[in-house]
Amino acid sequence: MKKLMTLLIILAILLCNLSTLAAPSSADSFDQALQRWTKSRKIVDEDGANLEVRATYYSAEFIEALIQKEAKDNLWTQQEADNYKYKFLSSLKLDELIPIQIEFINNGPTMFLGPFDIMVKLRISGKTYKSVDYDRRFNFKFQGKKEGLVFFPRFDEKTGKDLLKGVKNVSIEFVPAISPILEGRNISFIWDIARDDPQALYKGAAANKLETERLLKRLEKLCKDKAEEEAKLKAINDEISTIQTRLDELAKQ
Repeated sequence: MKKLMTLLIILAILLCNLSTLAAPSSADSFDQALQRWTKSRKIVDEDGANLEVRATYYSAEFIEALIQKEAKDNLWTQQEADNYKYKFLSSLKLDELIPIQIEFINNGPTMFLGPFDIMVKLRISGKTYKSVDYDRRFNFKFQGKKEGLVFFPRFDEKTGKDLLKGVKNVSIEFVPAISPILEGRNISFIWDIARDDPQALYKGAAANKLETERLLKRLEKLCKDKAEEEAKLKAINDEISTIQTRLDELAKQ
């Protein structure tokens, strides 16, 4: 009987270890997503000075993997994970912007990147777009490592069209002026986003909270627009009434 129990315990341990090996951890999933969505390039001049540029596209896959990694690393409850996801997605503003993480590792001449919005652009369907917001630390000169988020518009400013709808790939481009090491060469990275689906992130409690917030903001805007239009209509009706009154007066003369 004791031998049987011992064998069962050993078998249980083996099965547990096998299941652990078979199921990838959140860290593994994050590392795989990071590798898929991060592009990098290193330039070295003849004197050994070098610059490495990395860019990570915040796809739905990468964001979800990052959230799951944070939840596991911090041993969060589901509610804590949902709260983090809500705050994180709110800060990214995926319904308005395209976030990209940029990192420079500069082991060369001091870099002067301010204003940073003219140093980088996003190319979508043959057109380029300047960033609408970015980490202001990029504006200060530096050597060594510097990283931060850069945000590009998701919708066309004039038409309101979703810039990523039906698009297979996007690319980020850095001007040669970011560093003398480049010697006039461009640095650019391209991502295949055909299968990226940001809407996949908007599920569960955090997503419901985000949608409620978005709808309330939309309702507030519509109410404001309605009040403005009603004020315009009232002004028109008042003018019509004034003109009609005057016409009646003239008709009696």
